[in-house]
Amino acid sequence: MGLLDGKRLLITGVLTDKSIAYSVAERAQQEGAEIVLSGFDRGLRITQRMATRLPTACDVLELDATNPEHVAAAAEDLKTRWGGLDGVLHAIAFVPADALGGNFMTAPTASALTALEISSISYKTLAAEFADLLAVDGGGSIVGLDFDASVAWPVYDWAGVTKAALESINRYVARDLGPRGIRSNLISAGPLNTMAAKSIGGFNDLAQIWPDRAPLGWDLDDPIPVADTACFLFSDWSRAISGEIIHVDGGLHALGA
Repeated sequence: MGLLDGKRLLITGVLTDKSIAYSVAERAQQEGAEIVLSGFDRGLRITQRMATRLPTACDVLELDATNPEHVAAAAEDLKTRWGGLDGVLHAIAFVPADALGGNFMTAPTASALTALEISSISYKTLAAEFADLLAVDGGGSIVGLDFDASVAWPVYDWAGVTKAALESINRYVARDLGPRGIRSNLISAGPLNTMAAKSIGGFNDLAQIWPDRAPLGWDLDDPIPVADTACFLFSDWSRAISGEIIHVDGGLHALGA
């Protein structure tokens, strides 16, 4: 038996087979889950191609998490398709280039607000829209991808602020949806060589901190530890965990400067 036998999951954020979300989808299927991916705009066709590379090809819904009509339509599709939902992976993030790479103090307010809407507030949006489906069979699990927001990292700038907001939103979602049996947790992953990460100027210098200093070491090209943790959080084994931030970073978060 697989850890996720019978689970029905919505996985956002699959753009390439190097995406953390792709690894989560792959591992979830290997553990018995039935999944649907989501994408939108120019990325929709890319996600559709990625869906055919999974162990079992799956459907892809059009879902822009900042578009209320898209979110409502996705919820209706999943209601018709499955009648309920066991888990949602929030792997949605975007920060304009002028708010990264050392541009914290000069970033336009509009860019900061765009980053917050897409990367942080969208977590609450998905949680609120899919709550009824997650509650159908007594509860479910929302899992978001985080990056340690307890310090100010070089070049990460407004991306770091969005992660701090995401961490706070996670706690409030856990508070408000917990009575319905819905868990909300984040995975604070170490840096990985994803397409999104490579778009950040100076990322390589920042990322090298982890292989050099993490007590357990850290492989920038191996998202599987993060994917396995996501599968645990989707499983019934995590039934008493909510509002948590689980670090999957080789232990670097435990060290001082």
